[in-house]
Amino acid sequence: MNLPNRLTLSRIILTIVIIVILIFPFYSLGISFPKFNISGIVIDSSYFIAGVIYIIAAFTDYLDGSIARKNNLVTDNGKLLDAIADKVLVDSVLVIFACRGFIPAIVPVVYIFRDEVVNALKMDILRRGYVTAAIKSGKLKTASMMIGLGLMFFYNLPFELMNLKVADFLIYFATIMSIVSAIEYYNIWKKVK
Repeated sequence: MNLPNRLTLSRIILTIVIIVILIFPFYSLGISFPKFNISGIVIDSSYFIAGVIYIIAAFTDYLDGSIARKNNLVTDNGKLLDAIADKVLVDSVLVIFACRGFIPAIVPVVYIFRDEVVNALKMDILRRGYVTAAIKSGKLKTASMMIGLGLMFFYNLPFELMNLKVADFLIYFATIMSIVSAIEYYNIWKKVK
């Protein structure tokens, strides 16, 4: 297994750590994460800890692709593993944030539904002998969602202090872009059908 694929695998492992930090009932073991107050915003430190891990995981997404392209280490297995790692990271966090009431449930529903539809279209395009490269709207969707979720871990600070809902805006924008990119992939599929 080459270095980019190891980095991608580490993103999946870091995602599992994030999930455990956010949903494991540590209180049942007598462990509690401290809470602190920043200008009237009560912050649970478990989100800060998970947020730091999330940033590291998101950075591996940039790093693995960059190293793979630079050193000619791009593999089919690496592409597949990278796509899985991205979806595991983002989709898990979306579902947790929706369950905790940070975002509306419609966001992960639309986002995950879109991913399933686009994956099916891509598989059918591949079955027909064509390869579909990532499109700009899909990349914009992913970048917006990754940054929006990153801010959400940190309670949208410092923007929250200025009453600017940057995290919410980015997450909603990414959700809209997920629909736009799904339509674009559908149009690509129609052309090769």
